[in-house]
Amino acid sequence: MTPPLSSPARHRLAGPVLARWRGGRGDASGRPPARLSAAVYRAEDRFAALADDWEGLRRRNRSATPFQSHAWLSSWWREYGRRGRLRIVVVRENGRLVGAAPLMLVHRPLPALVTLGGSISDYQDVLLDDSCPRAAEALARALHAAARGAVLDLREVRPGGAAERLYAAWPGARRCLSDSTCLELPGIPIEEMLGRLAPASAKRTRRKLRRIDELGIVAHRVTGEQVADSVRTMLELHERQWRGRGVTAEHLRPRFGTHLVRAAERLVADGDATVTEYRIGARVAACDVAFTSPDLVCGYLYGADPELRAQRVDIATMLLRHDAQYASSTGRGTLSLLRGTEPYKLRWHPATVVNRRYLLARRELRPLLELHAARVAARRAAAGLLREHGLGERIRALRSRTAGQGAGR
Repeated sequence: MTPPLSSPARHRLAGPVLARWRGGRGDASGRPPARLSAAVYRAEDRFAALADDWEGLRRRNRSATPFQSHAWLSSWWREYGRRGRLRIVVVRENGRLVGAAPLMLVHRPLPALVTLGGSISDYQDVLLDDSCPRAAEALARALHAAARGAVLDLREVRPGGAAERLYAAWPGARRCLSDSTCLELPGIPIEEMLGRLAPASAKRTRRKLRRIDELGIVAHRVTGEQVADSVRTMLELHERQWRGRGVTAEHLRPRFGTHLVRAAERLVADGDATVTEYRIGARVAACDVAFTSPDLVCGYLYGADPELRAQRVDIATMLLRHDAQYASSTGRGTLSLLRGTEPYKLRWHPATVVNRRYLLARRELRPLLELHAARVAARRAAAGLLREHGLGERIRALRSRTAGQGAGR
């Protein structure tokens, strides 16, 4: 059992080092016991300097996704972060990074520490070295020391994520809530996927696939220096595709485009993402970005020429066929359709997987945690009422039109 942080350590939060402690009696070889240390970094350059260690840790955390990569999080921070709010809590064992929590301090109006990545990240999490059994407890203690008067609000944790271990090791008050619903399919070829459909639906889908092939649409994987231009093309197609219809307004903003282009270049180079162009001859008719981890393929975002709809192309089926084949051929067992329960996803009979939201605080801050949980519940209830009365789509459409008008200016 790791001893508690010393009292002096609890008051050194302004500096980088939270605590150092030694645990265990060593092993039979007589080697000294492992030494654990914890630190919190608030400076952007310190976060940047962690890149190699961060990626090494992520590779040793099998449940991690590209949304926890240094490329994604550091790029997100450059566009969405607020100066003075960065809180990167890390734990090392004999100098090796074994735990990390990428956090930001917010006031809304209750003080909270939230994970970097925000609403554009379908999965959020901390990182824990799977080979270090003490990592979860050590990170829990470090976060307990760093939290002070704030609630830790860890959103969009995929079941099986590292934050589950952190939650189990937390020494203070805690609550586990439901978060967004994701849909998942097995990583099998499209022909096997068709077996999940009713015969009439499978027959219609085969016609749609033949239509794609008749038009000569060919998928081309993009790498190297072409990635940035392809992602920019995708964003242009995405805007054209959804013009005049409901769209996620953030996807139209320059900061999102800058972030996605920068992050995608690094993720593709590291083997954590694929960029695919769907061409008719030399023309790019569609483009998509998918994220990959050892067990998972996630279709993140796509853009398509509106002309494809006029040509009776089922774009979702085209993308699904490609991503399913990629998942199957690379041995990745799950194809995630990410957040949302849109009808075009549901017709494939996917499994429903609900992300989790972990609220953690010191024991003396339990009233603040419960107030935070009550606000979360009230917001979810309000969102449910909007959906029940069909007001959500109207509000999103209005926001989309307003965003489009602003972009036009």
